[in-house]
Amino acid sequence: MDSPPITTDASKVQLIDDSQEFRTLRRSFRSFAFPVTIGFVLWYLLYVLLSCYAPGLMGAKVLGHVNVALVLGLLQFVTTFAIAAWYARYAERRIDPSATAIREAHGAVVHAPRESAE
Repeated sequence: MDSPPITTDASKVQLIDDSQEFRTLRRSFRSFAFPVTIGFVLWYLLYVLLSCYAPGLMGAKVLGHVNVALVLGLLQFVTTFAIAAWYARYAERRIDPSATAIREAHGAVVHAPRESAE
């Protein structure tokens, strides 16, 4: 059961946006998201470039019919899930408490997704 959307007037939104707490929250998110995104994109581009310009390396057998390209391709999936788990833990420790505090400080109703599902 979904909770109704929280409506706030523009001046209250601007007040929250201008607050130091919200700036700190945004900085905390960006300090995680931007470097990790850049790192993952570079890791993906390395895979693509190796596939294009180093076919001998990518075709090298590792074990039986498994080659370097397959191992690196599967590591892309492992990396994706690892980053998702890392972000979930980071958000739970650093982002969610700050976001909840900001909502409570400015009088917004706080609904945690787990609580609304029950």
